[in-house]
Amino acid sequence: MPMPNLLEVQLSSFGKLIGSGMDDDGPWDFGLGRVFGEIFPISDVNHNFTLEFISAYLAEPKYSVEECTERDMTYSAPLKALLRLIVWEMPEEEEGSGKRTRRRRKAPPPEDRRPKDIIEKEVYLGDLPLLTDLGTFVINGAERVVVSQLHRSPGVVFEENIHPNGTKLYSGRIIPFRGSWVEFTLDINDICYVHIDKKKKFPVTALLRALGYSSDADIFQLFYDVTEFKLTGKRAIQTDELLGKVVAEEFTYSEDIVDPKTGEILEEPEDDNVLIRNGQEINEEVIEILERLKVKKLKVYTTDRQTPRGDSPMIKNTIKKDPTESEEEALYAIYSLLRPGDAPNVQTARLALEQVFFNPKSYDLGQVGRYKMNQRLGLELPRTQTILTNEDFVSIVRHLIELNEGRGYTDDIDHLGNRRVRTVGELVANQFSVGLSRMARLVKERMSINTDPSKISIDELVNARTVSAVIQAFFGSSQLSQFMDQTNPLAEMTHKRRLSALGPGGLTRERAGFEVRDVHYSHYGRMCPIETPEGPNIGLITSLTTYSRINDLGFVETPYRRVEKGKVTKKIEWLSANEEEEMRIAQANAPLGVKGNFENEFVLCRERGDFPLLRAADIDYMDVAPDQLVSVAAALIPFLEHDDANRALMGSNMQRQAVPLLYTDAPLVGTGLEGKVAADSGAVITARRAGEVVQVTADEVVIDTGTIKPGSADQPLAKLTQFDRYRLKKFWRTNQDTAINQRPLVKVGEKIKPGAIIADGPSTDSGELALGRNVLVAFMPWYGYNFEDAIVISEKLVKDDVFTSIHIQELELHVRDTKRGMEEITREIPNVAEENLADLDERGIIREGARVTAGDILAGKITPKGETELSPEEKLLTAIFGEKAKDVKDSSLKVPPGMGGTIIDVKIFSRRIDDPLLEKEHGVKIGDLRSVERTEIKRITDVRDEELREILIRQTVSLMLKKGTVEPFMDEGSKFTKDIIEQINFKQVDLQTFKVQNKSVSDRIRRVVDEAQRRIQRMKESTEDHIDKVFQPDELPPGVVQLVKVYVAEKRKISVGDKMAGRHGNKGIIARIAPEEDMPFLPDGTPVEIVLNPLGVPSRMNVGQILETHLGWAGRVLGFEAKTPVFHGATENEVGGLLKLAGLKWLCEAYDLKALPPVGLKDIETLVSATGQLPPVMAGRGDGNGNGAGSHAETYGIGQSLDAYLSLNTNKKHKKFFDQMTAFLLEAGGELATRKGENLNSLFPAIRVPSR
Repeated sequence: MPMPNLLEVQLSSFGKLIGSGMDDDGPWDFGLGRVFGEIFPISDVNHNFTLEFISAYLAEPKYSVEECTERDMTYSAPLKALLRLIVWEMPEEEEGSGKRTRRRRKAPPPEDRRPKDIIEKEVYLGDLPLLTDLGTFVINGAERVVVSQLHRSPGVVFEENIHPNGTKLYSGRIIPFRGSWVEFTLDINDICYVHIDKKKKFPVTALLRALGYSSDADIFQLFYDVTEFKLTGKRAIQTDELLGKVVAEEFTYSEDIVDPKTGEILEEPEDDNVLIRNGQEINEEVIEILERLKVKKLKVYTTDRQTPRGDSPMIKNTIKKDPTESEEEALYAIYSLLRPGDAPNVQTARLALEQVFFNPKSYDLGQVGRYKMNQRLGLELPRTQTILTNEDFVSIVRHLIELNEGRGYTDDIDHLGNRRVRTVGELVANQFSVGLSRMARLVKERMSINTDPSKISIDELVNARTVSAVIQAFFGSSQLSQFMDQTNPLAEMTHKRRLSALGPGGLTRERAGFEVRDVHYSHYGRMCPIETPEGPNIGLITSLTTYSRINDLGFVETPYRRVEKGKVTKKIEWLSANEEEEMRIAQANAPLGVKGNFENEFVLCRERGDFPLLRAADIDYMDVAPDQLVSVAAALIPFLEHDDANRALMGSNMQRQAVPLLYTDAPLVGTGLEGKVAADSGAVITARRAGEVVQVTADEVVIDTGTIKPGSADQPLAKLTQFDRYRLKKFWRTNQDTAINQRPLVKVGEKIKPGAIIADGPSTDSGELALGRNVLVAFMPWYGYNFEDAIVISEKLVKDDVFTSIHIQELELHVRDTKRGMEEITREIPNVAEENLADLDERGIIREGARVTAGDILAGKITPKGETELSPEEKLLTAIFGEKAKDVKDSSLKVPPGMGGTIIDVKIFSRRIDDPLLEKEHGVKIGDLRSVERTEIKRITDVRDEELREILIRQTVSLMLKKGTVEPFMDEGSKFTKDIIEQINFKQVDLQTFKVQNKSVSDRIRRVVDEAQRRIQRMKESTEDHIDKVFQPDELPPGVVQLVKVYVAEKRKISVGDKMAGRHGNKGIIARIAPEEDMPFLPDGTPVEIVLNPLGVPSRMNVGQILETHLGWAGRVLGFEAKTPVFHGATENEVGGLLKLAGLKWLCEAYDLKALPPVGLKDIETLVSATGQLPPVMAGRGDGNGNGAGSHAETYGIGQSLDAYLSLNTNKKHKKFFDQMTAFLLEAGGELATRKGENLNSLFPAIRVPSR
């Protein structure tokens, strides 16, 4: 199964909010349409006005993403809604006999009302920030990410607590989307209480009575069956067995019960002559009455449940405790808990209860909550039923009875089935809902204040600021809207796929315990067990795994292959944590036969948290891929399976901190995921459509797609194909001050397929993620300089810019209008020497390309000083020259201390359109736009001319004038031959009046000319629109008139004190940069480039680095790149085999790698002779593909490997593997031979005997 798009989480969620989410249908709980539906219609208290919602849409954004980044604006679209205001007619009411009428203030019933006036209007409701194609928001020019939040799912949860005396106490809690929390708790006396919103508790039976189950009998009937017992005759029940049970029928008696012997009245009939109530507990007294009444059969409430603890006395005990006895009493009692004071009447009390649980405006379970309630309580209510029902309450009490009797099960709140993800769309929708409800409150107030219905308007009622203020606050300062980590493409990707349990409505660091943070079996394939920060946030911030997705209800799903009758099918099913609960799942690397059957009789599987060995027939599903259970960052670590989890965690976190290098280098040992991450993160540019490259510059790649508009094959200008233009980002600054720079990878004339990589970006090499470099490493001590994780590196890495990176700083200069006058950008700065102004242009702003160091002036600015008393000299000057010499101080923008570099860009913004500062900038921008326009127009005219030449062959001129004159270009009756047509320059012809004698051909010419004219006109209009945008005044902070931004790029070389790290959590600080000649060297004299301490490996248990370095060494010699996917990578035997093929030895029996201190001549001679006797292994290095600086080494390497392979006494274990390598080696050798112009056999004599 191919891996899904890694940014799908963000993109699909926001799509649901603004795309189809505008309608009110769809299985998710957010979408602008639904949010509006929850708040509208809005009516005032007296029902004089109603404001209804009809529809909403998002208009086109004013600026593109790039323009917003440049101008420090928010990339957003205006949200507009069509609203309808209904003014209701109020019936008049007579008063007294006179003609006076009084308007009735109390709202009449709806059927009495008629609409008096209906107003419809489109209203602007503020700007909604939009998600870019890469899953980010541009807010005030900076890229931000909204992180998905993990929170407790709405629904019902049953928990178990233990009382200090050891009794288990159970509780059930209903968690809504919004509204009051209800908790049902049992105490040690088996009495069930209800808390609403953690207020004072009351018995659950009072709630049931208030819901309409008013008598004790009604309540018993909900939870018990009725059984009839014989009291006399055969099989009669013993009376003591009846004690404690509850009577299920009523006994009445019309007369007094009289003792027949004495005539004494024993029992007087009370209320309605009831002697024994339905629902009365049987005690000695009741038995006596039954005997007196000579009852033969008795109905009793019983259960047929066989329970470990016997029947639960919960209902009986609660009824005893319950002070209320009827529905009315219960309603009054609950009202007094919900609201201060007593209820005036039963209707008010009932309304108060309905308002809490049964009103969709104040209580909402959401579709998720209803789904979870149905699933847990075994109900079948429709998903749209998002308020509570009586059935819900009764089911919960039933479940509590079951738990009390020792049946049923409690819920694990850390299970992913009980936690759901709120994605971007939902978080924004929630904020939008808050903003709209604030606006609704204002609308209601304004409706109530309004006295004259005829003058009311929608604009007066609706204030858009309330909505946009809430949205702005969310994007600007919410805990979940974060400044994007943009250090490298992987950091961006991980940030967008992050899940956080913190934030509003979530946990806090201090309160979160160990259980919430811990790894849970339900995380498998959904949340990465490795990637999480170290420190206080551990386990609270996690990452989605590579294949996971979030379903419509917000639960995380992961894909599995279906296993049917012991065979693995191609069917893929996505399961959430709850659906997977009962399933048995085989691992992705379980060996399979050709037909999809398991090769082993017993297969290791996973069932909840257990790992049973099962037969194939008992397996339900199989994993889709071995890297299914880790996140993207962890899946980029080769040999992850050989690393300790703590170190893998550090490794995946530190890959995100790698700075993009000046020269990138794809890893020799990767996991195969590098290309996917580079493409999905948007770091590289991929082709949208197939085509041929027609133009490549450093800034732009243009591809002729060769496609014409659909349905236009026989239309005029049919040959005008569509061009795709790809703008490259050149040295853009990221949030973390690193550089984004894209480089084209294609040549003119190259054929491109859709999805092909056109340009590399930061930290990528040929479309693969390349976070670091491939360097030669030695694991050995070096004079104690690599003690305790310190690192020694070769000076060569500094000299050759191997680890050099570019950092871009942005410096700003604000020009303000102060109370002492305007500040001014100028070259004339007081008390500054002319040489300090050498790099400033005539405006006083530094030129691009200037080298600057700390303290240099970047933009000259003067600020007026305060008015001072003039000295006699100044008075004289003022008298002579008419104005006083300017009194200003220097407030220029200077390079801060510790910074230096090259100026790569200067941007100027101004509130004034006609600002002279901007003339140069505007000129450049307009020049670029005009140049594109000219190119496009030329393309259109070329195709037009070509079509005209085809049409005109063998035609006769009717009218052909020169452009702008009435002179004929060709005489009437002239015939067009091929030569004549070739020589015509159509630019000189008046094409509007051009005709030939054949009328149908003239019509075709007219169509071609008109179509060309139309397209040219459209191109010109588009350019004019863009030019208008250039002249738009910039939005600047209050008080700022002009703003200058200067970008300084600094080249940073690697130096002592920098942190370096591998992919296995093996990190260290550079302690010494040693000269090349002092570094340890290989047997052939190649100095190593980095020396790591071998003691960093055993205790850290990250052995993956050892396998990676060996495989990389073999790869460098043999000239291949290895891909070893996580949990499915190369084995030690394969790596060992490759080392033998490369003619290298395992390092456990390696040559002495010596680092010699300055020694005498004699020692050096010995060393040279010793080295000379060893076979040359790496005499120089190429780029791994057999070209570049060290081709010679590759020749040697492959030749030697062939010899090594052929002379090996291969045992059976290695045979299969070596046989696979033969083909590879012969092919590689053949390529080298053809490159050298020789044949394979002469270059490698050993190949003549491959039969061995």
